[in-house]
Amino acid sequence: MDRPTAPAGAPDEITFRDFLEDLKRARLAVITLVCVFTLAGVLLGLFSTKEYEATTVLMPAAPSGGSSGLGGLAQLASEYGGLASLAGINLPGASARDEALAVLQSELLTQRYIEQNHLLPVLYASKWDSAKGAWKSQEPKKIPTLWLANRYFKNDIRAVVDDRKTGTIELTIRWKNPQQAAQWANGLVQMANSYLRNKEIGEAERNIEYLNGLVSKTNVVQEQQVIYALMQQQIDKEMIARDREEFALKVVDPAFPPDKPSSAGPLLRGLLGCVLALFLGVVIVFIRRAWRA
Repeated sequence: MDRPTAPAGAPDEITFRDFLEDLKRARLAVITLVCVFTLAGVLLGLFSTKEYEATTVLMPAAPSGGSSGLGGLAQLASEYGGLASLAGINLPGASARDEALAVLQSELLTQRYIEQNHLLPVLYASKWDSAKGAWKSQEPKKIPTLWLANRYFKNDIRAVVDDRKTGTIELTIRWKNPQQAAQWANGLVQMANSYLRNKEIGEAERNIEYLNGLVSKTNVVQEQQVIYALMQQQIDKEMIARDREEFALKVVDPAFPPDKPSSAGPLLRGLLGCVLALFLGVVIVFIRRAWRA
């Protein structure tokens, strides 16, 4: 029985044998491509700036206080409007963990840390003249700003991972200097704790002052009991905040300067370049074969 023939004008079917023949004929071009990409990868690994990662592992600290110590007065406090919020009752949706995480990644904290530690010349060393102690260019558009540094920090330097399964938070700093990477990671945590601790102390002081004013305005015993209970709770919160250094974020494992860079070395980059070149070579040969067919 005769084999059916393809209709006139139909494209030839590409077989694996034909593809191998095309690949064999183009072997010189593929080998050249592999050599170029491999060499480029090795050179990139040799001459590119090495980067290091320093990571600190954190856990949310225990809450400094709440409404649990008020007992039955909590229910009574809820009957007096604004007093309930001072007792920690009906708090807004965000938890202390979420607040600490937000502050750790906030622009306010990052810009304050960059400014206090004079990191602009460090982050933009190529634009800084260390001999003169000034920027190489005095044009306003070419002088780095805190806003630009914050973008740089957020996109390329700092990474925060919140692991809800283990309850830990990891802050990683990726930078070309291992000592600075570890210093920045630990410093950001210290500044976040300091900011949240001062915020708690300030709120407690304002609440105590407000409650002191309320005491003199009422003769109702039950109201006075609620006010005194809330006042004691605020005093306790202030005392705990002043005494606790790791106020919101407890350091489980501080960041240490890494010995080895996290960026790929010349061998790995060369291998990646070789694999990429092989893939591109195969794709190009296949496209050429399909185009001719």
